[in-house]
Amino acid sequence: MPKQRITKEIVVSAAFEIARTCGMEQVMVKTIAEKIGCSVQPIYSYCKNMDSLRQEVAAKARSFVREYAAKHTDEEVLFRSTGRAYLRLAEEEPHLFKIFILHQREGISSLQELYDAEAGAHTAEFIARSLNTSIPKAQQLHLNMLLYTIGLGTIFSVATPGIPIEEIYAQQEQAYEAFLGTVKNG
Repeated sequence: MPKQRITKEIVVSAAFEIARTCGMEQVMVKTIAEKIGCSVQPIYSYCKNMDSLRQEVAAKARSFVREYAAKHTDEEVLFRSTGRAYLRLAEEEPHLFKIFILHQREGISSLQELYDAEAGAHTAEFIARSLNTSIPKAQQLHLNMLLYTIGLGTIFSVATPGIPIEEIYAQQEQAYEAFLGTVKNG
């Protein structure tokens, strides 16, 4: 049998799978080598340091999350279903959810900057049209739901034995109705 050629893509993919199943803290040269079935030497040849490898794993996790959210949203109720998609991700992929939520966000010094970095360019416009409200009110509603969903998802992804997803969805819906009330009445 010919010897397997280890590539950087193989190393990053193995590291991603380890992070996905066991958490980023288990992404180590030894565990990657064991997963690939090689010595540690090929890993060291592609990874100048573990921080850069972990950054590549985090980037791959962010791509996975975007694709996951896109697959699990309903165009008819896009705003609501996107929040549910993130909570579902927290249930199904808790390690990737943590990586996505906890990645370093450089240059963020206000909630508005966080919103601008996390929300799509036309998201507030879409929400404003959908709810027949102003763009600033739509942004505030979206920011409130973004923060609330991140909090719920984080709690959900670390709670053991686990909170039923229906309870999490109900809590998210209550928050949505409360935040929507401030938009409509404010």
